[in-house]
Amino acid sequence: MPHLLPQPLLLDQPDRSQAVARLNRHGYALLSTAALTGLTGTDREALNALHAAWNTLPPDPHLKDGGRYRYRRHGSYIQTAHDLTHVPHRAHWQPTTYNALHGGMLRWFEPLETALSASPDFLALIGRLGEVFAAAKGEDLDHSPWFIEVHPFRIDTTDGVGRPTPEGAHRDGVDYVAVLLAGRQGIRGGESRVFDAEGPLGVRFTLTEPWSALLIDDQRVIHESTPIQPEALNTSTSHRDTLVITYRQHGFQDPPRV
Repeated sequence: MPHLLPQPLLLDQPDRSQAVARLNRHGYALLSTAALTGLTGTDREALNALHAAWNTLPPDPHLKDGGRYRYRRHGSYIQTAHDLTHVPHRAHWQPTTYNALHGGMLRWFEPLETALSASPDFLALIGRLGEVFAAAKGEDLDHSPWFIEVHPFRIDTTDGVGRPTPEGAHRDGVDYVAVLLAGRQGIRGGESRVFDAEGPLGVRFTLTEPWSALLIDDQRVIHESTPIQPEALNTSTSHRDTLVITYRQHGFQDPPRV
């Protein structure tokens, strides 16, 4: 298995072949805003307009650490070569092998709001990234569709510290993951870390530009984001907003049938 790079390389051009090559060689690809918007055919200003949806995310009711720092919604799609279908609302589930903290439980979150779920730019993000991942996988979407879960998150500093990944370094149990930074305000921390799942090598960097992105091969690497803290004493507006999109073949993750 090829090793991860000792330092992250930012892809600054909308070159799908380069994004695929980096995913296949290193297990991850780091995209600038220009690269993401070019690859997905989206407009930066239109994406910025979508960011208003993060202001109405409800609290996560399932945090086992007692925190009040996470807000989120959830939606699911199926992608073929010709269609991206929004499926009826469903629970999010992961096994404990992938999420020791919150795995093994059906977690119902509020659904995506229509202004987001039906937005052409939002759908273009999901679909075009799915095409990048299909190319990296070498699969035809008509024969191997993606089962996609979408999670807009806000992590704030209400309690002084916010934890983007309270479960620690982990895999999601899917094929690929896209982590898009929607915005960050008044915080320090929130560093992204990606490690080779089979060894000690890894990279670390901080997404700071709105709509820059980290693409991950979930079969080969584990990832986490470090806690955030407010830059100033006023914590009421300090937060980090991300959009996490997971892509999985052969169906959604569901509890085993008994």
